[in-house]
Amino acid sequence: MIPNPQQKETGSGEPLRAPNPDMWPEAAQQSLQLMLARVNGVLLGKEQVVSRVFSALLAGGHVLLEDVPGVGKTLLVRAIARVIGGEFRRIQFTSDMQPADVVGGMVWDGKRGELVFRQGPLMANVVLADEINRTPPRTQSALLEAMEERSVSADGETRPLPVPFMLLATQNPLRDDGTYPLPEAQLDRFMMRLTIGYPAPEDEIGMLASGRQRLLPELLRPVIVPEEWMRMQKDAQSVHVHPALLAYAVHIVGATRASQELQLGASPRATLDWIRASQAAAYVAGRRYVVPDDLKQTAEPVLAHRLLMRDEAWVQGRTPAKVLEDILAAAPVPMPASEGGRRR
Repeated sequence: MIPNPQQKETGSGEPLRAPNPDMWPEAAQQSLQLMLARVNGVLLGKEQVVSRVFSALLAGGHVLLEDVPGVGKTLLVRAIARVIGGEFRRIQFTSDMQPADVVGGMVWDGKRGELVFRQGPLMANVVLADEINRTPPRTQSALLEAMEERSVSADGETRPLPVPFMLLATQNPLRDDGTYPLPEAQLDRFMMRLTIGYPAPEDEIGMLASGRQRLLPELLRPVIVPEEWMRMQKDAQSVHVHPALLAYAVHIVGATRASQELQLGASPRATLDWIRASQAAAYVAGRRYVVPDDLKQTAEPVLAHRLLMRDEAWVQGRTPAKVLEDILAAAPVPMPASEGGRRR
């Protein structure tokens, strides 16, 4: 069922507390490591970004890639779509795009003499919403139901999306001409917001040296089929989280809601996404249990874009990421042990 198992690599990790260690799905971990390796072979020097995108998708979330043009946002999404398999579609958002162009709608079928539903590009397993902030808010809002309910509604009828369904959106910085800010309700539905950044000098030299010989996403072969990806998502959701770590996450989120610098703190959806993302991060690392570093490393990508600053804090040069960083630094980190709930 899993192609080329002899090519796959395994992960490892030092246990903090690992329930049922003999039940680790080795074949799934090998497939995951092979997917990571193939994507990293296309987007050079961005292993952390690639790992975080896979963590978000394994957790059942959607990803927003925000960065300047030309750093590889679209390249990354196309590579991930290839190794996961399933159907891939791209939506190039423009200022004149209408909601029906995204979700589909009823059209007249001359042969049948009746109105029939024409599927929109959302009807796919992996969807790239390219330059999502170049379309007006009315069209952006057409994605809300798809992201939350995994369905689309058109002409009074609700239709389920394919399973699995993953949305990866790209956007340019809001200072660019012709961009519209994403509404807060939509930002809250992205599990992670990530930036790729410019490549390191050695990686850019390697990219230039390889030239046209550089591996392109279209040349990548699928590692798994969608049904296997769904099983991997289920495995990731079963990763153990110690109660002390759950309490830590609730404490951090509560601190964002009480902060005098924030007009809007993290939502309960954000708390749930944070735990799921930390479980998936542990899964990607080859562990069946979450450690404190999983929570700390996923905190900024999961939480920062959901926080709304007060105007006076913006004037002082504060950012949501900095406020969150200070909250994390002030909170004691739980250290679950095999016996008891010892803390540092």
